[in-house]
Amino acid sequence: MKNKRMKTKAERGKKKHEYIKAFNKNNHLRLTAAVFLRILGIPAMLIVSFVLGEVIDAVSVMDMNRLHRLLWMAGAAIIFFAVQETLYHRLLSAYIKRALSQYKSYAFKRLTAKGISAFSKESTGRYLSVLTNDVTVIEKDYLRGFFELIAQPLTFAATLAMMFSYSIALTAAAILLCFLPFLGIALFSPELAKREKALSDKNENFTSKLNDLLSGFSVIKSFKAETEAALIFDEENRSAEQVRSRRLFWQGLLEAAGGSLSMLMQFGIFFIGAYLAVRGHITAGVVLIFTNLSNSLIVSVQMIPQNLAQRKAAKVLIEKMAKIAEENSSRSGETIEPVLNDSISIENLTFGYEPGKPVLHDLSLRLEAGKKYAIVGSSGSGKSTLLNLLMGSGDDYEGHLRFDGRELRDIAPDSLYELMSLIGQNVFLFDDTIRRNITMFRDFPEKVVDNAISRAGLKELIRERGVDYRCGENGSGLSGGERQRISIARCLLRRTPVLLLDEATASLDNQTAFAVTESILELEGLTRLIVTHRLDRILLEKYDEIFVLRDGRMIEQGTFDNLMDRKGYFYSLYTIGSSDYL
Repeated sequence: MKNKRMKTKAERGKKKHEYIKAFNKNNHLRLTAAVFLRILGIPAMLIVSFVLGEVIDAVSVMDMNRLHRLLWMAGAAIIFFAVQETLYHRLLSAYIKRALSQYKSYAFKRLTAKGISAFSKESTGRYLSVLTNDVTVIEKDYLRGFFELIAQPLTFAATLAMMFSYSIALTAAAILLCFLPFLGIALFSPELAKREKALSDKNENFTSKLNDLLSGFSVIKSFKAETEAALIFDEENRSAEQVRSRRLFWQGLLEAAGGSLSMLMQFGIFFIGAYLAVRGHITAGVVLIFTNLSNSLIVSVQMIPQNLAQRKAAKVLIEKMAKIAEENSSRSGETIEPVLNDSISIENLTFGYEPGKPVLHDLSLRLEAGKKYAIVGSSGSGKSTLLNLLMGSGDDYEGHLRFDGRELRDIAPDSLYELMSLIGQNVFLFDDTIRRNITMFRDFPEKVVDNAISRAGLKELIRERGVDYRCGENGSGLSGGERQRISIARCLLRRTPVLLLDEATASLDNQTAFAVTESILELEGLTRLIVTHRLDRILLEKYDEIFVLRDGRMIEQGTFDNLMDRKGYFYSLYTIGSSDYL
């Protein structure tokens, strides 16, 4: 058990390292140059302390020439600092831009590597949070903090070296006093990492709830549930801000502890320096230099442990991203050619979304390659569930789903998606042009695209608005029927060997629905399984076989004429709902 935990921890560490590597891929030159320029700024800070101390000593002896030299030195230091800082921030911004772009790109690719079944089990709010809120923290505490973790120890060392050159005794006192801030920081930094993780989780919940409320805006308005929706939002908002407040409080305690002990250190150095100056061991200018350098020492002592604590907290968020990407990850399986040579065989299939509550009961049927099949039945009979299972939405079914003899569970999801396309009732369109929504951002020959447009009944829409018309967010600029036709064209363009349609013409008028369905049935070389509520005799006679479901069970199957001759359940459905909705 212990070895298993160690192995799991090592695997998590390896996965986290892949995300960290994404920051610096083809980015090492920018990183190195930015680090060099940050280090180059350290002498400028030391020169300021030196000049101030020297000015005090020059004034004390009334040396005007010395003052003139110091003035030129100060001017040169200002110019040097301005150029160094400008170049540093330019390179820093370029490095961070590429680092975050690559990190988010890698994370998104890992997320989209999941299968459909994984996304159906998870909240998109989690993904939105880790790719927005968490990335902001990672930029500040992990990427920017890295440069300070390099610069601050060097600043600390350079400051001590300069101090040693003036007074060993006062430097020794400074070394003893400068470690006081570590005491307070050590007490609060572990808790800060916990608070950062808690805030990330709460932001995830808040983002998910906000996404849910905005997605359901039209429902909220139509049912006049604005007050209730506002109450839900307020509750989540208060809860999120409470967690944020606790995190800020601990951040404040960390800063207060470091600040108070730093003040104690500064006063200690100042009074010890004053004592040594009175005794004639050092000059007043040296006391000023030490007092000023103590600020740098204090900042370094404060920032090093604080940056370490924040970097540790940011690493937790990177590890969280890696964990989310791997949770419910796409199962492995055999890669197969996108060809159906023989058949899809469904044997004794039983499935339910909840234990002990099956939606499909002992279902068996066979779909021969190249033929066309219809599934009919009343609402809730399991038609959509069957199509979703064929698309790999879940593998916790009983029985068998076989493609040319291969069990669905053993097939790699990517291979499954190459084999089949599903046109569902709910259509999603990107806020992009009609053409790009049809082609899914890929290149196809113009004739092939035109053919898909024609078969899907989109010619009139294209004539009116053009292929470059933007559809709006989730197709808000189009009617339901127009969105559905784009979805149909999208699948026709792919020309996968198997085409599944789940009430794909439900939002179309009867004439268009008939034309689109007839066009699909006339396609050569495709295996088609169509869930339909439109019982049109002309179309039904075109199917090689019709499957009739009721309460998740297959109660009849056969050709249209066979089923009508039996005068069973299908006959009743057809008589009541012919050419209309059931």
